[in-house]
Amino acid sequence: MENNVGQAMPEPIRRWIEASFLPAAVLTGEQRLKGSTSSTLHRVDLQQEGTLRQAVVRRFTNADWLRMEPDLARHEAAALQAAGGCGVPVPRLLAFSEEAVEGSEPAVLMTLLPGEVVLQPEDMERWLHGLAAALAEVHRTVPPTDFAWNYRTYNDLSTLAPQEWSPDLAPEWSSALAIARGLRPKSKTCFIHRDYHPANVLWKDGAVSGIVDWVNACIGPAGIDIGHCRVNLAMMYGTETADRFLEAYCEAAGDAFSYEPHWDLLSLFDMLDGPPTVYSGWPAFGFTGLTDQLIKQRIERYMLSLLERTANQQQGEDLS
Repeated sequence: MENNVGQAMPEPIRRWIEASFLPAAVLTGEQRLKGSTSSTLHRVDLQQEGTLRQAVVRRFTNADWLRMEPDLARHEAAALQAAGGCGVPVPRLLAFSEEAVEGSEPAVLMTLLPGEVVLQPEDMERWLHGLAAALAEVHRTVPPTDFAWNYRTYNDLSTLAPQEWSPDLAPEWSSALAIARGLRPKSKTCFIHRDYHPANVLWKDGAVSGIVDWVNACIGPAGIDIGHCRVNLAMMYGTETADRFLEAYCEAAGDAFSYEPHWDLLSLFDMLDGPPTVYSGWPAFGFTGLTDQLIKQRIERYMLSLLERTANQQQGEDLS
């Protein structure tokens, strides 16, 4: 690792990291991690009594996000502890500071997981099944009874503006929004990641080696995690890939899961506080070639597929 200590992280954060180890460690290297768009992540090397230690520190540097959710560091710390019982590797909490660290930002220190983000898999079917099986394990996790965070939509559907970027499908968008605003299905709740998508999953030797970025974890319907991943897959690869992921998840979860397209629609509108664009984190992992226009077309096709799924579900209920 490049030894660029002092060039990126503030000195108070460096001292806090060193003091978080017992016995105290000496920070010898740091490297900015790619892909993070809402906070600042660094991998750090430390020497502790002659032994190399490696960790990851997340600094909550987005002032607007902190104003809306001042408990971000405490939230992720609690989520990491809750996710520790998951059947998939997750970072282990080392320390967190909910208050600004000596005038710097709130931060979370956690262990470094092996593996890397894979967005262009050699075997798409195996990759999708790995994503789905890992998520099913998350949903089997039993969180503490006092876990304080519960699912809510990111966007206020009552005030969400029309999708003016897609004028040719205005009636369809209106129908989709009306459904999303309607009565929610009576789905079981469980521990959910809340930001599950391919850039938050690590792989090694063709298998999932870890899930990261737990700051949004909460108690909610499993369909929200599935829906969030599906809308990301639809943008990245198309609706067919999103559908194959759903099939893989249903297989992995078995009878514990009952699909409801309503959660897919809510997840879709959570992404639409403006015209859809290429996610800035994808190019950092070498996933290039997408355009805003292609993303818009894929979102339109995905929305139409959800309307079809909803209609088919309602027809089935009418016949039963």
